[in-house]
Amino acid sequence: MILIAGGSGFIGKHLAQLLIDNGYLVSILSRNKKENTNDISYYQWDVEKGVIDEKAVLEADSIINLAGENIAEKRWTLERKQAIVQSRVGAIELIYSVLQKHNKKLDSFISASGIGIYGVLQSNIILTEDSPLADDFLGDTCQKWESAADLISNLNIRTVKIRTGLVIGPNDGFLKKLIPIFRLKLGTPIGTGEQFMSWIHVHDLCEIYIAAIENQKINGAYNAVIKDGTTNYIFSKKLAKVYGYNMWLPNVPTFIIQILMGEMADIVLTGQRVSSDKIEKTGFVFKFTKLSYALRDCLKNKN
Repeated sequence: MILIAGGSGFIGKHLAQLLIDNGYLVSILSRNKKENTNDISYYQWDVEKGVIDEKAVLEADSIINLAGENIAEKRWTLERKQAIVQSRVGAIELIYSVLQKHNKKLDSFISASGIGIYGVLQSNIILTEDSPLADDFLGDTCQKWESAADLISNLNIRTVKIRTGLVIGPNDGFLKKLIPIFRLKLGTPIGTGEQFMSWIHVHDLCEIYIAAIENQKINGAYNAVIKDGTTNYIFSKKLAKVYGYNMWLPNVPTFIIQILMGEMADIVLTGQRVSSDKIEKTGFVFKFTKLSYALRDCLKNKN
């Protein structure tokens, strides 16, 4: 049984279906009460209140943790920052408490993390899992996230941390906000357009999670990105091409993004150029390595 914590979101839905398609039994921890289906068993939890249906954890062979507030959903007020961190750390600590209480052993614990752990940068340096970690908000958040996962590693459970880039996929992800603009042929780069966008198709991301379940040698932190050096300008240009036009508007000025988004503007105005060598050395093969192909797959029903 594979338990997905936070499995009702964009990535969780894709992952659950792929697991089912691969013959796995799937259960999901959800804050809202849901009826079981033929394929999925649902259990309730509330991270903020520290409440969890322990049966979900005790019946699991492996746990995949995707829980956490959306970093880019709202402006980063102090309260919002605290919620972003606590939703990630608290979720793992809650699962840890059940594992420790019952001396429950898992085949694996696989947790989401983010390439934000390297900080918000504007550099050509290619970052690996051994690169220095940042002390800005994103870096600090991801480090606390991974440190919580290390609690479970201390229980002698194989623990994997998937440092994820920008996830693109059908009907959701960050593409969802771009589609209306680019469909109207108004899409254009943001800021300088030179910031790197280390992306990954949701299908490949989910396949990495499955590989982490099945390959006992996968342990520790792995970047989940395509290492093609895509910048915001390149991404915007290729997305415009999918919609059949060449970009014609000037770049969106940096100061406008900063006014609209506040500190959170760092997410779109800076980026990281990240390596995927480590995960590929395990034998993992990406399906979507070409951005144009990946975009067309995501948008084939959106034209």
